Amino acid sequence: MTTQIRASHILVTKEEDANRILKRIKDGEDFAAVAKRFSSCPSKKNGGDLGWFGKGQMVPEFEQAAFAAEQGSVIGPVKSQFGYHVIKVTGKK
Repeated sequence: MTTQIRASHILVTKEEDANRILKRIKDGEDFAAVAKRFSSCPSKKNGGDLGWFGKGQMVPEFEQAAFAAEQGSVIGPVKSQFGYHVIKVTGKK
């Protein structure tokens, strides 16, 4: 069972922005570079990296999506109280 995951994210206010960002990444743009340019989260200075976290440390919508995703996958948009997230799962342990 996965107890911790590491993820990066890009946070924006509009769903259509999240969809555009997701397309850019799927088309081959670097996730960290896109995060630095578009994310409204302070994590953008680290390319969106949120580090390692376990259950109960993130808002439920984000956590459920991140834990359900395969390592290396980019998913989204995931809506939370903060806006729309594009999430990249970078590790599981």
